[in-house]
Amino acid sequence: MTSTPLQRLLTGSLVVVPAVYLIADLLYATRGWDDPTAAVVHVLAAIGYTIVLVRLVTLGTGILAALLLMVGAIGAAGDVAYGFNTIHVSLGDTDLVDATGAAVLIKPLGLCFPLTLLLGAVVLRRIAPAWTVALLAVGALAWPVAHIANIGWLAVVVNAALVAAFAGAATVLYRTPDPAPASAG
Repeated sequence: MTSTPLQRLLTGSLVVVPAVYLIADLLYATRGWDDPTAAVVHVLAAIGYTIVLVRLVTLGTGILAALLLMVGAIGAAGDVAYGFNTIHVSLGDTDLVDATGAAVLIKPLGLCFPLTLLLGAVVLRRIAPAWTVALLAVGALAWPVAHIANIGWLAVVVNAALVAAFAGAATVLYRTPDPAPASAG
């Protein structure tokens, strides 16, 4: 069972963080994609997803775990950057998404976030029910569609799916011992 304080924190993040991000996207969907309150909640949830990432990495092994850590760190930075970009836009500043030069860095960093979710689904495939893995994978694929095109209702649906998928995985982790890594390969 998930018994140490660290394991409880990491596994609990699977439940709490997607729910906070759902709140951010509910705010975006109802108040607009330049809403400063939604952006603050977005930044906090994006930071929280770093803890989710650590939990997923602890469940992975070998090259997959290493790749997840690398892509996830980049994706977390990109996700936080997008939240701060929205804060800047809400203050009347330049939208980095539309800017050139160094500002284009935000785009590839941001795309690493849904890739992190997809890699997370691959990691969870050996311990979580198939429906949670499938829901997480579909959410990862739909994430950029919803967020790049600013489709509020789809962003809400995607985040609701992530809440369900990660809660399903957390339930399994709370009920069973942490799987031992198969190999360091």
